[in-house]
Amino acid sequence: MRKQLGGIVMACILAAMVATAPAAMAGPGERYLHVRVEDAAKGESVNVNVPLSMAEKILPAVNKGNLHNGHVTIGSAEMNDVDIRALLDAVRTAPDNEFVTVKEKDQDLRIAKSNGNIVIHVRDGKKGGEKVDITVPMKVVDALLSNAKDNELDVSAAIRALSDAGDALLVTVEDATEHVRIWVDSKSASE
Repeated sequence: MRKQLGGIVMACILAAMVATAPAAMAGPGERYLHVRVEDAAKGESVNVNVPLSMAEKILPAVNKGNLHNGHVTIGSAEMNDVDIRALLDAVRTAPDNEFVTVKEKDQDLRIAKSNGNIVIHVRDGKKGGEKVDITVPMKVVDALLSNAKDNELDVSAAIRALSDAGDALLVTVEDATEHVRIWVDSKSASE
């Protein structure tokens, strides 16, 4: 998971470096993608604040690893015999609900639909364990699958959908020393 988040952070950093003045590229009413990564143990932090319009233009230019032309390839082995589009259609049309709850000795997992969002919470009960919270608007999930092949996610389409989603805290990951936060709002700088 950290490698995937690291890849997202690197793509955002690349996007920020390509534009000398991101705010100058932003139009009126622009939405910004913010990524903040803090490592208290190392005393390091990274803040990325990129207009969504800029991210949408730059993302197709990044062709590294599983990311190519604005799409991310996912391993087909994990998706064998699963119709992800049919599953998401079932979730989209279902009423708000907590669909999955798993409580184990050292871990809790919750997957739900609430107010048009897919919500995932994971808690590692060990001391200093990770806490992961993901909230993704359903229309962003739909966009991820809109123009992609069966084993791809259309990240460019998801970025476009995010620009209409309003202010949203998308991802937080915390453990004893590291904190990652990804959100979208209309402010050009981090909070």
